[in-house]
This record gives sequence, C-alpha cells and structure tokens, in this order.
Amino acid sequence: ILCSPAPDFAFRHTLTLLTHWECGGHDAYYNNAILPTIFGIICFLGIMGNCMVIYTILKKTKCRSKQTVPDIFILNLSIVDLLFLVGMPFLIHQLMGNGSWCFGASMCTVITALDSNSQIVSTYILTVMTLDRYLATVHPIRFNYVRTPCVATVVIVLVWTLSLLTIIPVWMYTGLMPLPGGLVGCALLLPDPSTNIYWFTLYQFVLAFALPLLIICVVFFKILKHMTTSVAPLPPRSLRVRTKKVTRTAVAICLAFFICWTPYYILQLVHIGIQNPNPAFSYAYNIAISMGYINSCINPFLYIVLSDTFKRQLIVAMRPVHRKFRVNPTSTTEGSVSLRLTTDRPQQDQSSRELLPANMADH
Repeated sequence: ILCSPAPDFAFRHTLTLLTHWECGGHDAYYNNAILPTIFGIICFLGIMGNCMVIYTILKKTKCRSKQTVPDIFILNLSIVDLLFLVGMPFLIHQLMGNGSWCFGASMCTVITALDSNSQIVSTYILTVMTLDRYLATVHPIRFNYVRTPCVATVVIVLVWTLSLLTIIPVWMYTGLMPLPGGLVGCALLLPDPSTNIYWFTLYQFVLAFALPLLIICVVFFKILKHMTTSVAPLPPRSLRVRTKKVTRTAVAICLAFFICWTPYYILQLVHIGIQNPNPAFSYAYNIAISMGYINSCINPFLYIVLSDTFKRQLIVAMRPVHRKFRVNPTSTTEGSVSLRLTTDRPQQDQSSRELLPANMADH
C-alpha cells in the first residue's frame, strides 16, 4: 500500500509524498514550488497573528491583573494554533525534499505528536467554549459561580490531558519509512495497515470531528432556541449585549473551524476505499490540508473583525511607551535646572483601564 497514506492527523501530506514517489510524480513543480510557497505564506501570517493575540491577552492581564473565562479559552486556542503551525516548516522541507525526512526518528515522533495533539485540543477547546456560551446565555445567573477563571483553567488542563491520551497510537506507531532512492519519510506505521487504517480513520473521525461537531451543533441550537423564545427575566442590557457579542465570535470561530476541516475528514473517509489515489485526489487532498492550516491562520483576524473589545485591547497592547523630558522643579543647583527622562506608563495604564472597563469580557 505504498500509494496509501496513514490516515492520521499528523503530517497530512503523507498522501502527497507517497503519491509523488510511487504514482508517477505527476507534477514536481506543484509539489516543490507552488505548495511550499502557499504553506509558507500561511505559516508566516498564522504565526504572526497568533503571537499578536497571545501578546495582547497577556499584556491586558498584566495591566488589569484579571483574566476572564473567554480570555483563557482564546489564549489557549491561540497557543494551540501556534503549536500547530510550528510543524509547517517541517512539512515545507519535506515537500521541497521530495518527501524525505532528515531530522531523525525522535523529531519525527515529537513533531507528529505535536501536530496531532494540537488538532485535537483545538476541537475540544471549541467544544468547551460552546458549553461556556450556553451557560452564559441560557443560565447567566444560575451557573455564574461555575464560570470562573479558576474553573476554566482546570477545564483547559483536563482538555490537554485528554488529548494527550487520545493520541497514544501516534506516540506508539510514528516512525521512519523507506522511500525510493535510499531516503526515509515520516509517517504513522500501523502494525496491520489493511485493517488498522480503517479503524484508526474512524477513531480519529469520531473523537476529533464528528462527536465535537454534534455537541457544538446541539448546544448552539439550544442557545438559539433560548434567545428566540425566552420569557424569563432578562439580565441588564449591557450584560446581554456583551454576551451576544462574545457568543457571535464563538459561533464564527466554530463555524470557520468546521468549514476548514470538513473537506479533510471527508477525504480521509473516502480514502479508505481508494487503494491507488490518482493525481486529482492528491490535489484535492492538498487543498484540504491547506484549508486546515488556514483555519489556524485566520482565527486572529476573526477576533479583530468581530470583537470591538479585542481591537481596543490590541491598540492598547501595541501602543508604544512614550518617553519625554521634563523640567525638574526641585533642582539643587542654583541657576540651573535638570532634565529627567520619564515615561507616561501610568497614563497609559489609565487609558487602558478607560478603554477596558472592569466588567467587560466576563461574559
């Protein structure tokens, strides 16, 4: 099955490199130039955008000494996206090197596990974000004691732990596989590919895509139903407005995720019945891979476009510290004055507090 890739999360370009080697190398220029260029652009924009989000949230936390529940989820989602994009330079190197892996077996396992874990953590974080939106919208007062930064941090730790347990097969079976020309590639080497590929494909599809998608759709349906039919006493208008805005952002993030990743998972299922993928299937698979990475790239821009609060936070975080000279009126030298270099950091902190009211973003 040299033309059949291991259907894992990690190094989703396995199909590309194997098809390139064993099925004719149908378009070397596409594999060695066009695709690496596209991936390089995605990688650069995604790393810059997610670093910007992480810096903005950490800077806000430093200024206000308070981190909200949405902050914790968005921060971790950006960290996951950043870790996911870290694997792209290795992908690009393999594409430009005709599928060869020259970083050793240990790095193959580490990068593959990092890629797989990032993908699963992203899905699980989106699921808990959706559940948080449900509590904030449907039960804004009843479960307010649950929606605390402490509880959110514990949930995030559990999500990461569950993801690491989910990718145990990746840790166990990732390794180097021989390629023509004396080269080696990095892939998931299952013990009995004829049957293991089928079950592993279903395993990853259910745990990392179908089940989270089902939960998210059901929860958002309940949120929508509540917002259109609720006759219960409403919380203050300012709280309702903030809740709707944060919920809108969460919906957009989840929708973008599943739009970008659905083609990949569909092609994984289709590939179960394909022994020798043709060039058309390989091109479609590459597009699906690109869309998956694009999702990690566009999330920061979704925050900027959809959240006025985040835009204000970004402006405050990126504002340079202004320094100025001023006359020291307590000069001890007669007939002279001294100039002292000072900063207006207190004023900046004050402006940050003015732009970011204390009760903002908690919902």
